[in-house]
Formats: sequence, C-alpha cells, structure tokens
Amino acid sequence: MTVTELQAQIPGYVAGTWVIDPVHSEIGFSVRHLMLSKVRGRFAKFEGRIVTPDNPLDASVEASIDLSSIDTNNPDRDAHVRSADFFDVEQHPVMTYRSTGVRAVDNGFLVDGNLSLHGVTRPVTLALQLEGILASSPFGDTRAGFSATAEINRSDFDINFGIADTGGVGLGDKVQIALEVEAVLQTGA
Repeated sequence: MTVTELQAQIPGYVAGTWVIDPVHSEIGFSVRHLMLSKVRGRFAKFEGRIVTPDNPLDASVEASIDLSSIDTNNPDRDAHVRSADFFDVEQHPVMTYRSTGVRAVDNGFLVDGNLSLHGVTRPVTLALQLEGILASSPFGDTRAGFSATAEINRSDFDINFGIADTGGVGLGDKVQIALEVEAVLQTGA
C-alpha cells in the first residue's frame, strides 16, 4: 500500500507533532484479585508526544508515567503498590514507553515498542485504534483521539509480589492496559 493510499484510509490525517492532553486522556489497567474479580486503576500524571510524519507507518510515540500517581480508589492499596513490594517508586519513579515501529492491520494499527518499568525494559505491542482527527476543535486547535490496549505479565518486570491463598494465586500475573488518549497538534512543531 502506498503512503497516499494509507493516508486516504485515515480521514483528516495530519503530519506533525502531537502532545497528549492529560485532562482528556486516561491510562488505566486491571489485574485479577483472588482470581475472582478485577481490580482497576489509573495513573493521574503522565505525558507523551506522538510524531506523525507523511507516512503514518513511520509514526512514533514516547510517553512517561509518574508511578506515584496511581489511583485504585483505595489509598492503602495505592500506598502498597508504590512500595518495594510492587513499583518501588523510591527507586523507579517513572514508567516509560518508546515505540520502535508501526504496522497496519485490518482494524487499526499495531505499535511495537519498549516498556520500561521497575528497572526492566521489555517489548510491548499496543493494539491501536485511531478514533478520529478534529481539524478545528472547540479549543481552537487540532486534536486526535486514540484507543490502545495491551497485556503485560508483571513478573516479566520483576514485580513478583503474590498473595498466598488456598492453592491458587491471590493476584493475577497478567495486567490489562487500556489507553484513551486525546492529543493536541503543536503549531510550529
């Protein structure tokens, strides 16, 4: 597929540099607890930049998340997750993601990249859906919306805290990641 054909499949495609709007974005996750239910959480402080060149497959993304900003709707649990049992924010205060490539698939894109968490860097692929581009938002700027999902294994990042129970795992190893991102096109960038 040519660059022009790919651009035509993305209505309103704009090449440029975009900054994530944290007020209109969310970085969330869920993990199984006692193998019965999912505990959900989010991060309140993060930033990121997306670069969309003429060829959408040459796009790149960089993001960082302040791990101390975790919010699972339970202050005691949040404090525990910040501790050395999990994130160890004293030693590893930030999680980062840097893309290494973009691939087109039938229903969107796959963004390959490296996730650095807890002093470990591993490849993680995001399944990305472009939700749209608004050339003239009510804020007087150009905005784009993206949804992305991924699954990581927390033990791959040396986060091995577990709760013993009667023969099972008290805390799931798989963590589902869900991103809802609104980004603002930077003028003069």
